Amino acid sequence: MADYTFLTLIEVIGTIAFAISGIRLAAYRNFDWFGAYTVGLVTAIGGGTLRDILLDIPVFWMQTPLYLGVTGISLAVVILFRKMLVSNNRMLFIFDTLGLALFVVIGIQKTLAAGYPMWVAIVMGVITGSFGGVLRDILINEQPLFFRKDIYATACIGGGLVYWLAGLLGSGPIGCQLACAIVIIVLRMCALRWNWHLPVLSMAVTPDKK
Repeated sequence: MADYTFLTLIEVIGTIAFAISGIRLAAYRNFDWFGAYTVGLVTAIGGGTLRDILLDIPVFWMQTPLYLGVTGISLAVVILFRKMLVSNNRMLFIFDTLGLALFVVIGIQKTLAAGYPMWVAIVMGVITGSFGGVLRDILINEQPLFFRKDIYATACIGGGLVYWLAGLLGSGPIGCQLACAIVIIVLRMCALRWNWHLPVLSMAVTPDKK
C-alpha cells in the first residue's frame, strides 16, 4: 500500500512537471488557453498512454479524471506565474528533467508489475519519459528534443540501468526508484553544465578540390 501511494505521488508530480513544461512552451508560442492545455496534457500523458497500449493494460488516465484536473491546475500555475515560468529558459529544463526522471521510474515500475523482464522495463521507461515530449515538440512545430544530440534518452537508459543494478544489489523498490531518478537528473544537469552530447550523424559531403 505504501509503495502504491508513493508511486501515485510520483506520477502526480511528474504529470505536473511535464504539463508545465508543455504549457510553458505553448505560452511562448502564444497558444490560447485551450491550446496550451492540450499541449500540456499530451506532454503529460503521451508516454504513459503508449506504454499502457504496448503492455496491453488499461490506459492509466482513463481510470480517473485526476490527470485531467492536474493538467488544469498546471495551466493555472503558468497563467498566474507566467512572467517567471515563460521567460526563464531554465524553468523548461527543470520541469522537463523532473518529469522525465519521475516518468521513467513509473514506466519501469509498471512494466515490472505487469510481469515483463527488466530489459523491457527499461525500454518502457524510456518511452514513458520521452514520448510525451516528442508529441509536445511536434505540436509546437519544434524538432523533438529526443532526436537531438542532447543527453535525453541516454539519461533515461542510464537511470534504468542504475535501477536494475540497485535491484541486483538488494535495494528495495523505493531505493531503486530514487537511484534511477537521481541519476537521470544528475546526467541532465551535467550535460547542461558541461555541454555533454552524443556525436551527430552527419551526411555532409565535402566537395572534391580540383
